[in-house]
Amino acid sequence: MKILVPVKRVPDPDVNVKLKKDGSGPDLEGLKFVINPFDEIAVEEAIRIKENGGDVEIIVVSIGTSESTEQLRTAMAMGADRAILVEYDGGYDSDAVANILAKIVEKESPELILGGKGAVDDDQWQALQLLAEILGYPQATFASKIELSDGSAKVIREVDGGLLTVEVGLPAVISADLRLNEPRYASLPGIMKAKRKPLDTIPVADLGIEVAPKVTISTFSEPPQREAGKIVESVEELVQLLQDEAKVI
Repeated sequence: MKILVPVKRVPDPDVNVKLKKDGSGPDLEGLKFVINPFDEIAVEEAIRIKENGGDVEIIVVSIGTSESTEQLRTAMAMGADRAILVEYDGGYDSDAVANILAKIVEKESPELILGGKGAVDDDQWQALQLLAEILGYPQATFASKIELSDGSAKVIREVDGGLLTVEVGLPAVISADLRLNEPRYASLPGIMKAKRKPLDTIPVADLGIEVAPKVTISTFSEPPQREAGKIVESVEELVQLLQDEAKVI
């Protein structure tokens, strides 16, 4: 069985990201970068599936410059078997990501595409859904538990009303939610082994697809400062303020 896990290089979520002075985008100079946390959960789940038995190969794939090899090596240090870097130095949106990944799926023929539910840098949460549509594969999003059996996967999904259990046939696309697992730290032996694991680089031009973004962001701005709260003397005054100022009732 092959499991393909897309991973994205993102700024460390614990770091305070500032905007460039001209508002053209975030200032990434000198920031620490990591595997997107939801993608890291997907890597961990793929490793656990492999550890539970069976002949499983885990392939991690990323799109970006050579800098993304750091995150791919981290995923291999955790336990992934090999990596693919689709080399591209330019802007792309979720549609381009989905089309690039579709070409990798075509090349590798994995039984399961397991990724994070979204990236913490842009919060678009749609690349894997688009990928499933392109491939014509069933999908299960926001997975908090995955159980594989012969030719299918039972997935418990986190939805607004609680938990929803669905079953999909393989091959399928599944996206991991926060409570699926707790990712492990890469061990020193794992880090040493990762240096010897294969990492293939594919120029995006070799895939023969259009990657120019269909969606572009023209400008960025900081969120407005929160106004100071008010202390009210009575329920009646609170209701009046909610009606007249907040206009929520």
